Amino acid sequence: MNWILLIIAGLFEVGFAFCLGKAKEATGHTATYWYFGFLVCLVISMFLLVKATHKLPIGTAYAVWTGIGAVGTVLVGMVIFKESVDFWRLFFISTLIISIIGLKIVTN
Repeated sequence: MNWILLIIAGLFEVGFAFCLGKAKEATGHTATYWYFGFLVCLVISMFLLVKATHKLPIGTAYAVWTGIGAVGTVLVGMVIFKESVDFWRLFFISTLIISIIGLKIVTN
């Protein structure tokens, strides 16, 4: 259950990064709504991270949380914000994913 909470926390981290990207593009009230979405995602993400660390080692949990956030944010950037997609970006995203899986495997 704690791993599920941690994965959901990582997805909310992607959510708050996405909201920041959209807020940067928006103006007026629309930007305010995106910043509000950022805050909601941030609070949920942090709350779930704290819950997950009650049973998981903090170093592993934090690394997995930031890894999910990093991978997800780069993928969102490529798909939604039309950031560049090249071999090296995909290669290093792959190494992050392998590292996240490795941490999950070696953690009791």
